[in-house]
This record gives sequence, structure tokens and C-alpha cells, in this order.
Amino acid sequence: MPKLTFAFCTFNRADRLEKLVAAMRAQTCPIPFEILAINNNSSDSTAEVLAHLAQLPGPPLRWVTEPVQGIVAARNRGIAEALDSDILVYIDDDEIPLPGLIAAAADAILNEGAECVGGRVEMDFSTVPRPAWLEDNLLGFLAAVDHGADAFWIGDASTPIWTANVAYDMRLFRSDPTLRFDKRFDRVGNVVGGGSDAIMFRTLLERRARIRYRPEMIVLHAVEEWRLTRSYFLKLHYRAGLRQGQFRMPDYSRKLLGVPPFLVGQFLRHAFRTAIMFATGRQGRVRQAMNASNALGAIIGYSRRVKNNQSGALA
Repeated sequence: MPKLTFAFCTFNRADRLEKLVAAMRAQTCPIPFEILAINNNSSDSTAEVLAHLAQLPGPPLRWVTEPVQGIVAARNRGIAEALDSDILVYIDDDEIPLPGLIAAAADAILNEGAECVGGRVEMDFSTVPRPAWLEDNLLGFLAAVDHGADAFWIGDASTPIWTANVAYDMRLFRSDPTLRFDKRFDRVGNVVGGGSDAIMFRTLLERRARIRYRPEMIVLHAVEEWRLTRSYFLKLHYRAGLRQGQFRMPDYSRKLLGVPPFLVGQFLRHAFRTAIMFATGRQGRVRQAMNASNALGAIIGYSRRVKNNQSGALA
């Protein structure tokens, strides 16, 4: 009989765990499932709460502590702990799964042949009001996902899915021990940035894995107040550009002061458009400022890579 592991990584959110685990236990699934909690070295009462919840009736809760701080270490620990399962479903500790999530994930993998499957992530503004400036086209940067009401096969990066709501056929990870979340795109604690799940998604696309979107997979994502600021979105895009420039851009032969001139041109164009849009009060100005921040991050990231390469060559 196949087995499913329903997992989440958690850091200092002990007050959310009882509601989260109750919702996870309320799921129905055609195959046996366990709940796996990866405590990422929390300093609050997370361990005590998980120990209590593990004693309650329902699908079993297993929990481990990952002492290496950071979401990448926690997610990779989850993979290691679930290697004897057939399916690993990941959600985040600031979400609530709605009925039918793991049943749809199991169906996609066991019956449709998907190797990776994700669904909808809906924003929950019930406790923190949505700012007036937060336009719909920005919600994706809070992990929102909604690709429509119909299931389909994902063939490119235009319809991404995230670990906020994603399932994997564990044969992917058993057959290739190098296929893991990338440490270079880590996020430690409650800070801005990360992107290791986006890199995993792109890696699976490059490997031509069979990736499925199932709209019945739904989680409610609680939005924390500290994320609902313009500065958060700017920092998020700056760090994304930083890592893109440092780790993923090709090595360009033409450089000015260690940086490809086209990157500088991109930043200047985005910065000029941003200034004009803020001066005129045009809609979309926050999104445009994010483009400028991303372009600046790419410049800084690329220059760091050049310096690191030069240091390595001199060593």
C-alpha cells in the first residue's frame, strides 16, 4: 500500500500549530498518511506543542528538530525523513489546508502519472487588512497561486507552483540524491528572500519532469503584517536579483567595471520609469519600483561573483 507524508517546516510559530495540525488531520486520503513537522530549531514552545499534538488521536504526527537554521536545511530534512514514503506533500506553517488537498495530490501522482503537482494558494486577510496599494498583480509575491479552475500539465515557468502547496513523487529524490533544495537560495528565520522552491521548480522543468496543476489542492495563506509593506516587496526583488546575478547568470565577456553594461542600462531605464510613475501617481508604480530593485540586485550580485572568481584565481 502506498504511503503519503504530509509535511510542514516550522520556525517560532507555536501559536499556529494546533489549528494547523487539526486541519491536516481532518484531510481524507485514499492511502494512509502521516503528518511530519520539521522544527527548524525554534526558540519558542514549538517542541512542547508538537510533543503534545503527537499524542492526540487521528493520523499520526511525527516531528523532528533540524538544528541547522534555514528553510533549505529544513526542507531537505523533510525529504530525508520521507524517503520511505511514496508521496511528499509540503505546505507552510502559516497556512491552513482545505478539504481535498492531499486526495487530489495522491490522485495526480498515483493515477495521472505526475511527478510533481501543486494547487491554489489563497490569501487570507481576515486578521490583517489588505493595504489599498496592494494590487492583484502583486499577490503572487506573497506566494498566491491561482491558475484557474481546470487541471493541466505545466510545461513552462509561466504557471509556477511553490512549496506553499506542492507534492512530489518521492522516486524523484530516491533516484537522484543530488536533487535537493539549493543552499545558495536559503532563507534563515523570518527574513526577506529565499527562492529555493522556485529553483526546485525550474530544475524540474529543465529535467522535463511531469508537473501537474490541480485546482482542488487549496491552502489559505495567512499574511503577516510585516510583509504588507512596500519595502518588503522591494527587498524581496532586490534579493532575487542579487542571487540571479551571483548564481544563475551566464559569464558575459563584455564588462564595464566588472558588470555587463546591459545590466546597468536595465537598471537606469527601470529607475527612470519608476521616478516618472511615482511623480505622476500612476497605477503599477510599486511593481515598477520592484523591477528597478531587481535590476540593482542583479548588478550587485554579478559584481560579487566576478570578485569571488578573481579571488579564487589568485588563491
